[in-house]
Amino acid sequence: MTRKVADCRRLPSETDCSLTITGEEDEVIRAAAEHAVSVHQHQDSPALREQIRETLEDEKSNA
Repeated sequence: MTRKVADCRRLPSETDCSLTITGEEDEVIRAAAEHAVSVHQHQDSPALREQIRETLEDEKSNA
């Protein structure tokens, strides 16, 4: 299974957040949504989670 990456730098932010979250898709979406709520004051919703899902990238292999 390919791990996914959510990179806060890819989204507009007033805080210039640089957090990157890597893991399996469902856990990355969950963690990124929690981060968006607690740090960026977003409301957790299906739309937020879908927006996060759309920005995910595959983790680049170090091989």
